[in-house]
Amino acid sequence: MIMKKWIFLVFILIGLFSQAQNMTNEILGEIITRKADTLAGITGNWQLVYKDTPMLCVTDQKNNRMRIIAPIMESKNLDKDLLLDSMTANFHSALDVKYAISNGILWSAYVHPLKELTTEQVESAISQVYYAAKTFGTTFSSTELLFGAGALEEKKKEPKKEIIKKENTEKF
Repeated sequence: MIMKKWIFLVFILIGLFSQAQNMTNEILGEIITRKADTLAGITGNWQLVYKDTPMLCVTDQKNNRMRIIAPIMESKNLDKDLLLDSMTANFHSALDVKYAISNGILWSAYVHPLKELTTEQVESAISQVYYAAKTFGTTFSSTELLFGAGALEEKKKEPKKEIIKKENTEKF
């Protein structure tokens, strides 16, 4: 019986280690190059356009971090309701991306440990950052999938107000 447990444990450990990722800036750069409409910048600090949406991808290999972000609007133009809706969306409908504010800009942001990323996660991240930026002010969603978003269902029917998108994107 003890031998069966050890064999089982060995198979579990092998499975865990064989699924470990080793994403690097070089591999990430190749994925971004395939997905982006246009690409500029340097390794670890890319500026890309995906479906007419400007994005940044920034990595920190030393600290094992990566983020993909897209500007949405200046944060000074957010009213209390939009801010509350975006925070609610962070829980229900933004899924793997979040709405965040930095340097006076509201961003759609995907943040993840770099080494553990898979190709599929990077591709999904780019898509989700795009959709979260595009749906801000309406469904606030990063995909068609919504979790417990009863309060957000009304948003699908009619936008609450006109959103000024991509203003001052030259700042980034």
